[in-house]
Amino acid sequence: MPFVPHTEADVREMLAAIGAPTIEALFDEIPPQLRIQGLEGIPTALSEMEIGRLMSERARQDGRPLCFIGAGAYEHHIPSAVWAITTRGEFYSAYTPYQAEASQGTLQLIYEYQSMMASLTGMEVSNASLYDGGSSVAEAALMAVRAHRKSRSLRILMPTTVHPNYRKVSITTAGNQGLRFETVPYARDTGCIDAAALAAFDGEDITAMVIQQPNFFGRLEDVDALTDWAHARGIFVIAVVNPTSLAILKPPGEWGTKGADIVVGEGQPLGVPLSSGGPYFGFLTTRMEYVRSMPGRIVGRTLDLEGREGFTLTLQAREQHIRRGKATSNICTNQGLLMTAATIYMTLVGPVGLARVAEASAARTSELLAALGRVPGVRLAFDGPRFHEAVICLDRPVAPVLRQMEAAGVLGGLDLAGDYPELGPALLVCATETKTSADIERFATALGSALKAVRAA
Repeated sequence: MPFVPHTEADVREMLAAIGAPTIEALFDEIPPQLRIQGLEGIPTALSEMEIGRLMSERARQDGRPLCFIGAGAYEHHIPSAVWAITTRGEFYSAYTPYQAEASQGTLQLIYEYQSMMASLTGMEVSNASLYDGGSSVAEAALMAVRAHRKSRSLRILMPTTVHPNYRKVSITTAGNQGLRFETVPYARDTGCIDAAALAAFDGEDITAMVIQQPNFFGRLEDVDALTDWAHARGIFVIAVVNPTSLAILKPPGEWGTKGADIVVGEGQPLGVPLSSGGPYFGFLTTRMEYVRSMPGRIVGRTLDLEGREGFTLTLQAREQHIRRGKATSNICTNQGLLMTAATIYMTLVGPVGLARVAEASAARTSELLAALGRVPGVRLAFDGPRFHEAVICLDRPVAPVLRQMEAAGVLGGLDLAGDYPELGPALLVCATETKTSADIERFATALGSALKAVRAA
């Protein structure tokens, strides 16, 4: 709380009104042995001016490096109006909208969000959001088990081209519930799912297959062929997508002959700033026939007895509302504030604006790769269609190169050594519409200098 307006007189009046002698008396139910007797190690209180200066100094220590890291969290321009509206008291401090008669504004916003996400993904229904992209993949796998009644195997095909963190979260969340996540390798020459490896699953009972588009390497998968392959074998398709890319790429609802069955992803690109790892929000959309298997909550639109339009929570198939054994998820809420920002962002930029963001990001990445291709010791790992990320290979270990670049004020990308050691010294780089030609040249120069310094060491 940045400002406490209550004077000592105000406090005395409030205490008198409720019949309490002191503020301390409000906490008399806490046993003495559980109370802290002192705050040793806590520095002397600072004035507002002093604490403001201290925080500014701490913030400056982080610097303002030029960032070319993507990997699921992307730096996009966010119009100032987005968070000016999002942080209004009506949204910023709103509680869960259990009472529809008192929460029409919040409920309508969630309904508009659901409508936008369903339209963007080409699906029929959306929930009110999930925790983040990783948990949305795990929830989609659990949902596929519930919805795909003809399958009893609990087997999920998880390609290695899916974000490594999403794979780990899925195993952690759903692995202990009996689901088996089976690896599908990628082709080393293309960086896409190895179609030949799928033949090993012919004739077997598989519940669902996860397809990320663009995949973790930034490459575009042949989603039509993969979706039709899965559906021909009675396998559900779970699409993992970057929402910005859907402004220019085919929506999952149109993949192949029938479209994907469940669509999930990370909503951070839609108006949520990079902020030391979060918070973010996940999204989940599906076909209407599977709506009762969806996790989380859904807002519906209806008419009251006087014919006026109204909004209300519906299909809340979670632990707080029904018997535990029949709950579809243990999700207790949606990421309301981040979802609010995304709704306002999509409203402000609109379909045309979002397409411009996507097109500019793709163009900037092409420009970046052209510049890096001129740096000695750098080569592109995979050729072919991509969105706004790509993998480059270096002739030296990546970690010391990144340290050199960081010292020069450039965050050069994500080292893939931990998750994809078979690629050798490989770096995932990303560019969005926020990068200029000067930024890209600065990146190329910093990379070239870092490689020289590492070679000389």
